Amino acid sequence: MSASLLRRGLELLEPPGRAKAPPGLPRGRAGPGAAGAARRRKRAPEPGRNKATVKGRVVKSAIDEYHKKKPVNHLRENLKYMLKGRLVADKAVTEQVLAQNRGRKSKDQPPEKTEKKKPEGTVFTEEDFRKFEREYFGVP
Repeated sequence: MSASLLRRGLELLEPPGRAKAPPGLPRGRAGPGAAGAARRRKRAPEPGRNKATVKGRVVKSAIDEYHKKKPVNHLRENLKYMLKGRLVADKAVTEQVLAQNRGRKSKDQPPEKTEKKKPEGTVFTEEDFRKFEREYFGVP
């Protein structure tokens, strides 16, 4: 499940009133042209050290870099968050989350449930069959 789908599902489970601002609104920018203006502005070259030289460079440890980029397991935090609310979602909400997670191809759709036909039992008993046999065939 992707992070965006998980985020959408969690938004559906949020109690009403604590909703965040919609993600499409600009935050702290003065109009739509501000992002373009910042991109157009070139930074002046700093008169600092020459980056082509090795002098003053700190050697990074490969082990430290590995530990920085190592994936973190958030399972415990996520379970605490999920279990603290004890808010049970409606059936409609869970169906909506599942529908968002499914693809549009026919192979991704769940199979349609067909009701199984119960085998019909006979109305007649064994005694009725014996009685019919005696009357019809004349067997004592």
